Formats: sequence, C-alpha cells, structure tokens
Amino acid sequence: MGRFYNWLAAPGKKGPIADAAPTQVVAHLPEIHSNNEKMVSAEVTQVPSKGISSVQNVTGYVDKQKDGRLDRWLDWVVWASGSEPVFLFIVAGLLVWALVGIKYGETDSWAVMISDIQAILSYLFDSLLVRQQLNGYDKMIRLTASLRSRSTSNQRMLRTIEVRGQGLAGNDAASAVELEQRFQQKMTEAALPRENWLGQASTRAADIMGHFVTICLYWVGIFVWIGFGHYCDWSDRWQLYINSATSALMVLVFAFLANIRERHAVFANRWLNLLFEADSSVEIRLRQLTGDDTPNEVVEVPAPKMSHLQRAIFYYADFVGTLTGVGILIAVIVVWVAIGPAMDFSSNWWLLIGTYAGLIGLNDGFVLRNIQNELARYEDEAFEEVSLSDQAVIDEIPVADPASQESKASLSLSSRLSERMGTFFSHEYVVMADVALIIGLVIGSSAMRWTVTGQLLCNVPPSLIETFIMLILITGHNLGEVRRREGIESMYRQAQTAYIR
Repeated sequence: MGRFYNWLAAPGKKGPIADAAPTQVVAHLPEIHSNNEKMVSAEVTQVPSKGISSVQNVTGYVDKQKDGRLDRWLDWVVWASGSEPVFLFIVAGLLVWALVGIKYGETDSWAVMISDIQAILSYLFDSLLVRQQLNGYDKMIRLTASLRSRSTSNQRMLRTIEVRGQGLAGNDAASAVELEQRFQQKMTEAALPRENWLGQASTRAADIMGHFVTICLYWVGIFVWIGFGHYCDWSDRWQLYINSATSALMVLVFAFLANIRERHAVFANRWLNLLFEADSSVEIRLRQLTGDDTPNEVVEVPAPKMSHLQRAIFYYADFVGTLTGVGILIAVIVVWVAIGPAMDFSSNWWLLIGTYAGLIGLNDGFVLRNIQNELARYEDEAFEEVSLSDQAVIDEIPVADPASQESKASLSLSSRLSERMGTFFSHEYVVMADVALIIGLVIGSSAMRWTVTGQLLCNVPPSLIETFIMLILITGHNLGEVRRREGIESMYRQAQTAYIR
C-alpha cells in the first residue's frame, strides 16, 4: 500500500538534483628547473590509467540520457514535434484549409473542421510542450550543479597555487600589467558564435509574435469582431467566423512555439559545449600546475520551495506530460467516433470533440504559462549560485571580473509590460480562476442542452483566451532565452579569464 501511495504521489515532485562535472585527468611528468621543482604535464584528452588502456576526458557538454525506454521515446516525439518538417507540414495544412475555404467557406463543416483539428492538435501539443518545459528544467538544474562542481575544484587548486607561491606576487606590478593586457586581448577574442540567418529569422519572428504590440493588435481584432455581432444578429455563423480564425492562428502558434524552442535548444547546446570546454581547459591547466587528482565533488541543488497549490499544478503538469493525458484523449476520440452514427454525424457531433479538447486545452494553456514562469524562476536562482561560485574563482585572480565590465541592456517599455503581464497570468490563483471559468462554461452549455450554440459557448471563449495565452508563452520564452544567453556568455568570459591566469 505504501509503495502504491508513493507512486501516486510522485508526479509533480521537484526533488533535489545532484551532479558532478567529469574530472579531467592529466599525465604528470617531473621536470627540474634551476631554482625550483615544477610539475609539467602533457595537455591531453586521453591518458594512461592503471588497469585500463586509456582514460578519455569528457571536456564538452554531454546531455544526460534517460534510463526508461518509454521516456526516451516520448522525448524523441517532443523533438520531432518541434522539427522543421513537422512545422512546415502544419503550415502547408493551414494553407490547404484556407484555399479550400474559397469554395466551401460558407459551410459549417469547413468552419467546424479547423476547430476540431485545432482542439486535437492543441491537446497533443500541450502535452508535448509541458514535457519539453520539464525536460528543459531538469537539464538546466543539472547543468548548474555540474558547473558549480568544477568551480569548487578550480577554486581549491587556485588556492593551492597561491600557497605554494606560484601565483602572481601582490607587489609584482610588471607582471600584473602583463596579465591585464593578456586578459583584454583574450576578452576581445572570446566571442561565442551567433545564429545563422535562418536562426536569426526565426528569432526575429518569435520577437514579433510575442511582442506586446502584437498582443494588443490581437485584442483589437477581437473587439472589432464583437462590434460586428449586432450586424450578424449574434448568430452561430458569426461565432464560427472568429472560432475558425483563432483556431487557425492557435495551430500556427503551437507549431511555431515547439519549433522555436527546439531550435533555440540546439543553439544553446553549442554555447554550452563551448562553455564546458573552456571550463575543462581551466581545470586541466590547474591540475597540471598542482598535481591535484581529487575528483570533482558532487553538488546538489536543493528542491525548490513551493505552496501546496503550486504543488498541485505541477502534479497536473506531470500528468499531462506523460502518455496518460494523450491516452485519455484517444479514448475520448474512440467514444466520439462510436456515437457518430447515432447523431447522424451532424454539426453538433463535430463540435463535441472540439468542445472537450478545447476546454482541456484552455486549462493546459494556463498551466503551461504557470510552469514556464515558475521553472524559469527556479533556474534563475540556480544560475545565480553558479555566478557566485565563478565569482569566488575570479576573486583568486588579480584581473578584473569581465562580468563587472559588461553593460547589460535594460528592457524596453514593451518588454517590461510583457513581463508583468506574463507574471500576472502565470500566478497560481489565475490558474484556479481559469478552472472556475471552465466550470461556468460547462454549466452554461448544459443549461442550453449542448445545442450548437451551447457548444460554441465552450468553443469560442476558450479559443480566444488560449490563443492569447499562447502568445504570452512566446513572450515568456523570448525573455527567458535572452536571460539565459546573457548568463552563459558571462560564464564563458569568466572561464576565459581564469584560463589566462
């Protein structure tokens, strides 16, 4: 019984994450100089080891693979959902739907079709985006533990050098000037690669789609549609117009968000690989100078503190990010198809699956925004600890900290407004307000006996709101990506500073 309870309570738990940086092994060769004995080491990536033919140093960044086959398969599906072929296929599908609408645009089936497709795709993408977000959090927290592990070793070895008198003497002005000149030259050369033209175009498109002005224009369009309500007699057709438009837009936003996240993740891995190589170079050099062969210690990042309500939201997110949520959707689709003949495959029947998936998708959208904000906050705190560890290493070196010389660009007014808006809509109480809204919509549709108008009540408002939330998700991703790149670049420059020591 206890094991079953632990299994049931496991989802949503954000426990501590521990990791250690791969220890760099060097081969030591003694060399005697005139006045002192110095240990000279061969800077190699592969060195002899007792009982083993060689030891291969891991200098770059290596992402940890999951143990379970099902987890690895799900992660592959997440990657595939954000790939270029899937994105282009969805865009092509939207274009085909729009072209077909030239002839069949006045039929209910054409309008309802995109609503159903959007609801099902959004439900699937919600699950995949949640998993993508949770995977990114685990990766970043583990990465910070590894960086702190190596910083601890580097700081220990720098102190050993100072104790042995191999460091720069405090009154050696000429050496200090020379070291500062080398530092300035290295900082000029230490530039991380930039995105290619396609990556820059995608990032620019993300900036436009997530811009505060774009979000305002979206709501202007909604109010224009409301203004035509009286002219259209507030009819079902009038509701289907906006439902079709927002459904098509939401499909595009979901596919684009998955694609831009994967694209930025691949680019970030390039930067992380260079950062780890720079850190490894520092460790190798220090081990050469000190003869230190103590393994890098394991560093544990403690579990984040959260309220019971936030814990419940994470529980639901873990539920959505597994096959369970998708399995339920498949079961619902089977039941929906089975009752089709009894309902004569009418418009009311077509709307049923969109109603169910749309309501669930609305809730998932708010949950996605909540966990995006909360996990980013936990990551920022973990990276702050890395920054403090790197600062401790830099303090052992008589040159200026490159981070102190960097001028961080302040956020624009639109970015600050977007950040505050995103923070508000990610609050756990707003998620609960969304649940109350869904319950109210279900009650309203039930009072209308789930007619076409009643079902549109559960289709149109969720579609309007979820599209808005997805635009905010792009905004949150953009702001988080800027912060993360600034942090990685700062750590890279600090690693280069330590290396010239």
